Amino acid sequence: MTVRIRAWSDYVCPFCLLAKQPLAEAIAGRDVAVEWMPFELRPEPTRTLRPEGDYLRGVWSRVVYPMARRMGVTIRLPDISPQPYTRLAFEGYQFAKEHGLADAYNDRMLRAFFEDGLDIGDLDVLEQLATELGLPATAYRAALECGQYTQAHRTALAEAAAHRITAVPTILVEDIRIEGMPTPGALCEAIDQATAERGEQSLPDLTCSIDGC
Repeated sequence: MTVRIRAWSDYVCPFCLLAKQPLAEAIAGRDVAVEWMPFELRPEPTRTLRPEGDYLRGVWSRVVYPMARRMGVTIRLPDISPQPYTRLAFEGYQFAKEHGLADAYNDRMLRAFFEDGLDIGDLDVLEQLATELGLPATAYRAALECGQYTQAHRTALAEAAAHRITAVPTILVEDIRIEGMPTPGALCEAIDQATAERGEQSLPDLTCSIDGC
Protein backbone atom coordinates (compact mmCIF):
# COMPACT_ATOMS: atom_id res chain seq x y z
CA MET A 1 0.00 0.00 0.00
CA THR A 2 1.31 3.41 -0.97
CA VAL A 3 2.69 5.49 1.91
CA ARG A 4 1.86 9.19 1.72
CA ILE A 5 4.64 11.67 2.45
CA ARG A 6 3.99 15.39 2.74
CA ALA A 7 6.97 17.72 2.88
CA TRP A 8 6.43 21.36 3.85
CA SER A 9 9.01 23.76 2.43
CA ASP A 10 9.70 27.35 1.48
CA TYR A 11 11.67 28.36 -1.59
CA VAL A 12 13.97 30.62 0.45
CA CYS A 13 14.96 27.88 2.93
CA PRO A 14 18.31 26.27 2.00
CA PHE A 15 17.58 23.20 4.12
CA CYS A 16 14.51 22.53 1.96
CA LEU A 17 16.77 22.18 -1.07
CA LEU A 18 19.24 20.02 0.85
CA ALA A 19 16.43 17.82 2.20
CA LYS A 20 15.57 16.66 -1.31
CA GLN A 21 18.64 14.42 -1.42
CA PRO A 22 18.01 12.27 1.69
CA LEU A 23 14.34 12.07 0.76
CA ALA A 24 15.21 10.80 -2.72
CA GLU A 25 17.55 8.22 -1.20
CA ALA A 26 14.95 7.04 1.31
CA ILE A 27 12.10 6.59 -1.16
CA ALA A 28 14.10 4.83 -3.88
CA GLY A 29 12.40 1.55 -4.73
CA ARG A 30 9.60 2.09 -2.22
CA ASP A 31 5.87 2.44 -2.75
CA VAL A 32 5.49 6.05 -1.64
CA ALA A 33 3.85 9.22 -2.91
CA VAL A 34 5.58 12.50 -2.08
CA GLU A 35 3.74 15.82 -2.13
CA TRP A 36 5.53 19.11 -1.51
CA MET A 37 3.44 21.46 0.59
CA PRO A 38 3.71 25.29 0.71
CA PHE A 39 4.78 27.22 3.78
CA GLU A 40 5.84 30.88 3.88
CA LEU A 41 8.49 31.54 6.52
CA ARG A 42 8.01 35.29 6.25
CA PRO A 43 4.70 36.18 4.61
CA GLU A 44 3.97 39.75 3.61
CA PRO A 45 4.28 42.26 5.23
CA THR A 46 6.87 40.61 7.53
CA ARG A 47 10.33 41.81 6.61
CA THR A 48 12.45 39.24 4.82
CA LEU A 49 16.11 38.62 5.62
CA ARG A 50 19.10 40.34 4.06
CA PRO A 51 22.06 38.23 2.88
CA GLU A 52 24.52 40.86 4.02
CA GLY A 53 23.25 40.58 7.59
CA ASP A 54 25.10 38.72 10.34
CA TYR A 55 22.32 36.16 10.84
CA LEU A 56 22.28 34.69 7.33
CA ARG A 57 26.04 34.89 6.91
CA GLY A 58 26.54 33.11 10.21
CA VAL A 59 24.06 30.31 9.51
CA TRP A 60 25.46 29.72 6.06
CA SER A 61 29.11 29.67 7.12
CA ARG A 62 28.53 27.49 10.19
CA VAL A 63 25.85 25.11 8.92
CA VAL A 64 24.63 25.39 5.33
CA TYR A 65 27.93 25.40 3.42
CA PRO A 66 29.57 22.60 5.48
CA MET A 67 26.45 20.43 5.14
CA ALA A 68 26.20 21.07 1.40
CA ARG A 69 29.87 20.16 0.91
CA ARG A 70 29.40 16.88 2.77
CA MET A 71 26.38 16.08 0.61
CA GLY A 72 28.00 17.19 -2.64
CA VAL A 73 25.21 19.68 -3.31
CA THR A 74 25.81 22.94 -5.17
CA ILE A 75 24.26 25.83 -3.27
CA ARG A 76 25.09 29.45 -2.53
CA LEU A 77 23.67 32.30 -0.51
CA PRO A 78 21.85 34.48 -3.06
CA ASP A 79 22.78 38.17 -3.00
CA ILE A 80 19.20 39.38 -3.56
CA SER A 81 18.51 41.88 -0.79
CA PRO A 82 16.10 41.76 0.84
CA GLN A 83 15.18 38.17 0.07
CA PRO A 84 12.00 37.78 -2.02
CA TYR A 85 8.57 36.93 -0.75
CA THR A 86 7.42 33.54 -2.01
CA ARG A 87 3.63 33.93 -2.17
CA LEU A 88 3.60 34.57 -5.92
CA ALA A 89 5.86 31.60 -6.65
CA PHE A 90 3.64 29.39 -4.49
CA GLU A 91 0.53 30.53 -6.33
CA GLY A 92 2.40 29.47 -9.45
CA TYR A 93 2.96 26.11 -7.80
CA GLN A 94 -0.81 25.62 -7.71
CA PHE A 95 -0.87 26.36 -11.45
CA ALA A 96 1.92 23.82 -12.04
CA LYS A 97 0.02 21.19 -10.03
CA GLU A 98 -2.95 21.53 -12.36
CA HIS A 99 -0.60 20.97 -15.29
CA GLY A 100 1.10 17.90 -13.82
CA LEU A 101 4.44 19.61 -13.17
CA ALA A 102 4.31 20.19 -9.41
CA ASP A 103 7.53 18.32 -8.55
CA ALA A 104 9.51 19.82 -11.42
CA TYR A 105 8.26 23.31 -10.53
CA ASN A 106 9.11 22.94 -6.86
CA ASP A 107 12.62 21.73 -7.67
CA ARG A 108 13.21 24.52 -10.19
CA MET A 109 12.13 27.27 -7.82
CA LEU A 110 14.55 26.05 -5.15
CA ARG A 111 17.40 25.74 -7.61
CA ALA A 112 16.59 29.02 -9.33
CA PHE A 113 17.10 30.80 -6.04
CA PHE A 114 19.95 28.84 -4.47
CA GLU A 115 21.93 27.86 -7.56
CA ASP A 116 21.16 30.60 -10.08
CA GLY A 117 20.57 33.46 -7.64
CA LEU A 118 17.34 34.50 -9.39
CA ASP A 119 14.72 36.74 -7.80
CA ILE A 120 11.80 34.31 -7.56
CA GLY A 121 9.58 37.09 -6.24
CA ASP A 122 9.73 38.85 -9.62
CA LEU A 123 6.92 38.05 -12.04
CA ASP A 124 9.16 38.32 -15.11
CA VAL A 125 11.57 35.79 -13.60
CA LEU A 126 8.73 33.44 -12.72
CA GLU A 127 7.34 33.65 -16.26
CA GLN A 128 10.79 32.83 -17.64
CA LEU A 129 11.05 29.78 -15.36
CA ALA A 130 7.55 28.66 -16.30
CA THR A 131 8.53 28.80 -19.97
CA GLU A 132 11.64 26.75 -19.22
CA LEU A 133 9.50 24.09 -17.54
CA GLY A 134 7.16 23.84 -20.49
CA LEU A 135 4.21 25.50 -18.78
CA PRO A 136 1.95 27.79 -20.84
CA ALA A 137 3.74 30.96 -19.81
CA THR A 138 1.12 33.46 -20.95
CA ALA A 139 -1.63 31.67 -19.01
CA TYR A 140 0.72 31.27 -16.04
CA ARG A 141 1.47 34.98 -15.90
CA ALA A 142 -2.17 35.93 -16.33
CA ALA A 143 -3.17 33.59 -13.50
CA LEU A 144 -0.66 35.19 -11.15
CA GLU A 145 -1.59 38.73 -12.17
CA CYS A 146 -5.30 38.19 -11.50
CA GLY A 147 -4.85 36.12 -8.32
CA GLN A 148 -6.48 33.03 -9.80
CA TYR A 149 -4.69 30.74 -7.33
CA THR A 150 -4.65 33.03 -4.30
CA GLN A 151 -7.41 31.10 -2.54
CA ALA A 152 -5.84 27.73 -3.34
CA HIS A 153 -2.60 28.95 -1.78
CA ARG A 154 -4.44 30.24 1.28
CA THR A 155 -6.11 26.85 1.65
CA ALA A 156 -2.69 25.19 1.50
CA LEU A 157 -1.39 27.53 4.21
CA ALA A 158 -4.44 26.76 6.34
CA GLU A 159 -3.59 23.07 6.06
CA ALA A 160 -0.06 23.85 7.23
CA ALA A 161 -1.51 25.69 10.22
CA ALA A 162 -3.82 22.77 10.97
CA HIS A 163 -0.75 20.52 11.16
CA ARG A 164 1.03 23.08 13.37
CA ILE A 165 3.80 23.67 10.87
CA THR A 166 6.05 26.43 12.18
CA ALA A 167 9.40 25.56 10.56
CA VAL A 168 10.64 23.93 7.37
CA PRO A 169 11.45 21.39 6.26
CA THR A 170 8.78 19.47 8.16
CA ILE A 171 7.90 16.05 6.81
CA LEU A 172 4.92 13.86 7.61
CA VAL A 173 5.29 10.22 6.67
CA GLU A 174 1.62 9.40 7.06
CA ASP A 175 1.28 10.66 10.68
CA ILE A 176 4.95 10.29 11.63
CA ARG A 177 6.50 13.74 11.98
CA ILE A 178 10.10 14.67 11.17
CA GLU A 179 11.09 18.29 11.76
CA GLY A 180 14.30 19.81 10.47
CA MET A 181 16.90 18.37 8.14
CA PRO A 182 16.06 14.65 7.77
CA THR A 183 18.51 11.79 7.42
CA PRO A 184 17.91 8.89 5.02
CA GLY A 185 17.90 6.52 8.00
CA ALA A 186 15.21 8.42 9.88
CA LEU A 187 13.08 8.64 6.75
CA CYS A 188 13.49 4.92 5.98
CA GLU A 189 12.53 4.05 9.54
CA ALA A 190 9.44 6.24 9.34
CA ILE A 191 8.43 4.74 5.98
CA ASP A 192 8.88 1.21 7.35
CA GLN A 193 6.82 2.06 10.43
CA ALA A 194 4.07 3.66 8.37
CA THR A 195 4.03 0.67 6.00
CA ALA A 196 3.71 -1.74 8.92
CA GLU A 197 0.94 0.29 10.55
CA ARG A 198 -1.03 0.49 7.31
CA GLY A 199 -0.63 -3.24 6.83
CA GLU A 200 -2.00 -3.90 10.30
CA GLN A 201 -4.98 -1.64 9.66
CA SER A 202 -5.83 -3.52 6.48
CA LEU A 203 -5.81 -6.99 8.07
CA PRO A 204 -9.25 -8.64 8.33
CA ASP A 205 -10.77 -9.07 11.77
CA LEU A 206 -9.85 -12.66 12.74
CA THR A 207 -11.14 -12.45 16.30
CA CYS A 208 -14.37 -13.74 17.78
CA SER A 209 -16.64 -11.79 20.08
CA ILE A 210 -19.15 -12.98 22.65
CA ASP A 211 -21.77 -12.53 19.94
CA GLY A 212 -20.13 -15.12 17.76
CA CYS A 213 -17.82 -15.16 14.73
